[in-house]
Amino acid sequence: MDADLVAVLRCPVCADALALTDRTARCPQGHAYDLAKQGYLNLLPSASTGIDGDSAAMVGARTVFLGGGHYTPIRDALILNAAASLQPDGEELIVEVGAGTGYYLAGVVGASGARRGLALDVSRYAARRAAKVDRRIGSVVCDAWQQLPLMDNSAHLMLNVFAPRNATEMARVLAPGGSLLVVTPNQEHLAELVGVLGLVTVDEEKERRLQESLSGAFVNTGREVVEETMRLDRGAVEQLVLMTPSARHLNYRELAQRLAVLPEPSIVTLSVTLSTWQLARSDAG
Repeated sequence: MDADLVAVLRCPVCADALALTDRTARCPQGHAYDLAKQGYLNLLPSASTGIDGDSAAMVGARTVFLGGGHYTPIRDALILNAAASLQPDGEELIVEVGAGTGYYLAGVVGASGARRGLALDVSRYAARRAAKVDRRIGSVVCDAWQQLPLMDNSAHLMLNVFAPRNATEMARVLAPGGSLLVVTPNQEHLAELVGVLGLVTVDEEKERRLQESLSGAFVNTGREVVEETMRLDRGAVEQLVLMTPSARHLNYRELAQRLAVLPEPSIVTLSVTLSTWQLARSDAG
């Protein structure tokens, strides 16, 4: 991770700024954090919420599935909306909360020229992948439900794709005039697989809960539905299931039996909503 990316981070203990010396990030109070050999920085506080991040198997499945291009429409929509939110040829910082392997962040950073990115995730297995996805991206292990290890007003664009949302912290970190792009699944998302494979269903109140979670700190300035039809062979469906929270509740042998009855290929709906949010406070510009 480059020193300029570490410079926008803050100590999870005292909230002082961090600076990188050799492979150690230190604050003026003497708290020190060594870069892992895989390139990420672990800033998970000792008093974290205890939320389990993606396992190594889940991250592996996610890497394979996303590498197949099945969720490219989501990434393309984020790239298009990010371009409208950033200054041409600027050097703004793009932060993704719950970045996973860094797939979406890498797409946005890669399409935006010289910009830098920070991938935040509670899973160290995901952080390992994100640290290697693009040299302009730094990878940090942290807890989205705690204080984010970022300086105030340091991010010009924030991404949140199928991930937890801590509105208070995201508002603190986002610079005035910046944007937050949020991707959430719709009821139609993967509907063809839910009953057959016993997947976790999308909450019917998800849109309302999104509005409630962000209202006060943010105002909604845009909304679009991204919907496509995917043609997935059984191997792709298996990786899709294994990368989601449903994987925590399924018996692998039972999953294999259910997969065997699926048509080859299976026609599966991708349906998400991409919403754009701006800071609601008076100094948002």
